[in-house]
Amino acid sequence: MKDKYLLKVALAQISPVWFNKEKTLEKIKSSISEAAKNETELIVFGEGLLPGYPFWLALTNGAAWDTKMNKEFHAHYIKNSVRIENGDLDSICELAKKNKIAIYLGVIECPKDRGGHSLYASLVYINTLGEIKSVHRKLQPTYDERLTWSPGDGNGLQVHSLKKFTVGGLNCWENWMPLPRAALYAQGEDLHVAVWPGSDHNTKDITRFIARESRSFVISVSSLMTLEDFPNNTLYLKELFESAPKILANGGSCIAGPDGEWILEPVLNTEGNIYHTLDFNRVLEERQNFDPVGHYSRPDITKLIVNRERQSTVEFKD
Repeated sequence: MKDKYLLKVALAQISPVWFNKEKTLEKIKSSISEAAKNETELIVFGEGLLPGYPFWLALTNGAAWDTKMNKEFHAHYIKNSVRIENGDLDSICELAKKNKIAIYLGVIECPKDRGGHSLYASLVYINTLGEIKSVHRKLQPTYDERLTWSPGDGNGLQVHSLKKFTVGGLNCWENWMPLPRAALYAQGEDLHVAVWPGSDHNTKDITRFIARESRSFVISVSSLMTLEDFPNNTLYLKELFESAPKILANGGSCIAGPDGEWILEPVLNTEGNIYHTLDFNRVLEERQNFDPVGHYSRPDITKLIVNRERQSTVEFKD
């Protein structure tokens, strides 16, 4: 019988088949199957991995107004986005259930409850029974992301029990937002999942900072992206290659312990699953001297209010 205080995790540092939902799904399922063979209990994938990060915005003057190129990229992105209500993640859920493995997966979601034409960078949690328990839509897209992603809501600011751990997650730069972090801490989070499109410049500081602030384990998982990961039939491939560096995302997946020190330093330019076993006792040890929402808090003076309603522009009363 497995020790309930130990959790084996896999950091799936892989590249998408850029903007190809079906082929990227196959890569994701392959990573899950490999992790299951290694008795993994939680596997995490990078931000927007399915079907990929919108790199075109920085490479093709994405802020230019009313251009055919930007419109075509956006339309293609929508067509390869994830519609959870239509069963796009059913095969992933089946794998989770079959292998009793929990999954955090970054997707580009095009949900029906917001009209079905706008995109969100969403972090989906699937439990070991194959059930989707939360879909966290990124609260605030960063810089040029705002040209193609919409701002999300608080519905996905949820945590989940996994053995002795309580896990929660945020997308990319919203990990820098103090109040969403606090919302997760207050629900008992002690294993924080931070997902990124890639690169150690994102993960090398914030991973250790959150761990030390929260006295939790922090897993940062990034994707990879090189010129070879653009399919030959990619829209405007010539124009992309004129501006793109050879490496667009170098990984940087890593793990920090509850004392804020490295357990696994950022791994660069290496594709595949990275494994580690976490010991819950380390959380209990570090909470002795600091607990940001427990004995080291003053709710009589400062308190956070969180709206977790799923937002919509219309409410029907039939």
